Amino acid sequence: MKQVLDRFEAMLWNVRLMVLVAVVASLAGSAAMLYMAAVDTVTLVGHVLHYAGPGATPEVQAAMRLTAITHVVEIVDGFLLAAFLVIFGLGLYELFISKIEVAQGTAFAESILYVRSLDDLKGKLAQVVLIMLVVKFFEHAAVVRPSTPYELVLSAGAVALIGLALFLASGGKKQAAGEPHF
Repeated sequence: MKQVLDRFEAMLWNVRLMVLVAVVASLAGSAAMLYMAAVDTVTLVGHVLHYAGPGATPEVQAAMRLTAITHVVEIVDGFLLAAFLVIFGLGLYELFISKIEVAQGTAFAESILYVRSLDDLKGKLAQVVLIMLVVKFFEHAAVVRPSTPYELVLSAGAVALIGLALFLASGGKKQAAGEPHF
């Protein structure tokens, strides 16, 4: 009976290896997002080269500037999503499979890979999601032009609330200069 239980427990323990599917899929998704954001960046640079070209009237430049700002925000959002997927994949790997020994002792291992529980992983992911939401807010805010003092106050209030959310998400701690924060 003991042998049966030992085999069953070994099988149960090895079931955790199924998480490798999520790890590989997350890293593949991250690579796809990095590729898309890089292609978008090259496309943006190609469009911006026409900014001062012939026939670039102030109206055309203003439209191009607004389009460029929107594209930059989308690019940042793509890179942030790629980072989210890397953090998620590495976090799952460290929680369910094994510590990544190669990373131990490197400068960024503590900030990226310090995942001791699902709550640690959720906290790291929540910070990235919050930053992505901030980026999306600014993407929309770049298009909106307040036309009344009330709308201007609402916009300022929204920015203040975002600042408060970022402060609260960091736990109210001041970050040391040069210290990475994810």
